[in-house]
Amino acid sequence: MNGDALPTLLTIGELARRTGLTVKTVRFYSDQGIVSPADRNPAGHRRYGADAVARLDLVRTLRELGLGLPEVRQVLGRERALSEVAAAHAAALDVRIRVLRLRQAVLRTVAARGATTEELTLVHRLARLTEDERGRLVGEFLAAVFGAAAVPGGAAVSGGSAVPGAEGCWGGVAESLTPRLPERPSDEQVEAWVELALLAGDDGFRELWRGLAEDEAAEGATGAPPRPGLAVLVRRAVGPAVAAGVEPGSAEAARVVAVLLERYAELVGRAGAGEQLRARLPERLVECLVDRLVGRLRAMADPRRERYLELLAVVNGWVAPESSGEVLDWAVRAVQAARAAQAVRAVRVGGVTAGGVAGPGSW
Repeated sequence: MNGDALPTLLTIGELARRTGLTVKTVRFYSDQGIVSPADRNPAGHRRYGADAVARLDLVRTLRELGLGLPEVRQVLGRERALSEVAAAHAAALDVRIRVLRLRQAVLRTVAARGATTEELTLVHRLARLTEDERGRLVGEFLAAVFGAAAVPGGAAVSGGSAVPGAEGCWGGVAESLTPRLPERPSDEQVEAWVELALLAGDDGFRELWRGLAEDEAAEGATGAPPRPGLAVLVRRAVGPAVAAGVEPGSAEAARVVAVLLERYAELVGRAGAGEQLRARLPERLVECLVDRLVGRLRAMADPRRERYLELLAVVNGWVAPESSGEVLDWAVRAVQAARAAQAVRAVRVGGVTAGGVAGPGSW
């Protein structure tokens, strides 16, 4: 509307210009009884009063907000309060928005993964899971990794024997790895959930986590009271060297490797793993220990593990975890370099000093 004074009565064309609607639309609303003519001229053409402008402005606003004609009539006829209609419509829009967000998450995931038609069906199903269905999917993943007893309501999930030597010790760990999508998730949370669910359902990924759990148990990190595991040892021993820019193949790095091996030997020795190492290969104990350490570091450095933790933080609304990839990668390269340079010579395992030189051929 402009600031011009309105004539007493408006033709349908004038009313259309004043409201920004087409003549056809004004005629439709008039035929539907939404706005009624105040009079007709001698030729029978409709003429509208000044109140028709305000009424059609309101109708146009309500329609642009998505209200149907029945609801518009109820508001104009004061059969229902505008606040009541607005609240109901906002709730309906909320449902539609959630559906659209799920669709968007599915399409973005499919595009990012270059998914096949089969994967598209799977991603779409994962995005539409109910809260109970999501809980079962995650529960089955955690049961496969730690055993059903570690999962709340574990009797309701399939599979999963307890990790040997750590029965009853994994409940807190399983809880910390449980994603919980909020009732009103953001787009990012929905997309993260879909990707996390795909990981959790992958057999290879479950085997990776199961192996990590078994190694932790074998090294006694899950005992009572719990002790720092390998991840903590690596971060403490290697972190400062990485931060200082030490090259993995340098003499300084070899000294870091010696400290790391000594602490790892103490870890496996206290847990009884040292006895297993001595029984298997007493004359080449250091090489056996290095093999074990490198294998552990490589498993921990698997990018899928870190990706799961990143996605978990997004879904649960947590602060993003600090990446351990650089530290673990440095540790692997430094141990390999020290071994190739025959810098690993002796280390104590479970109170016994074992000697030996790990040459490149033993890989």
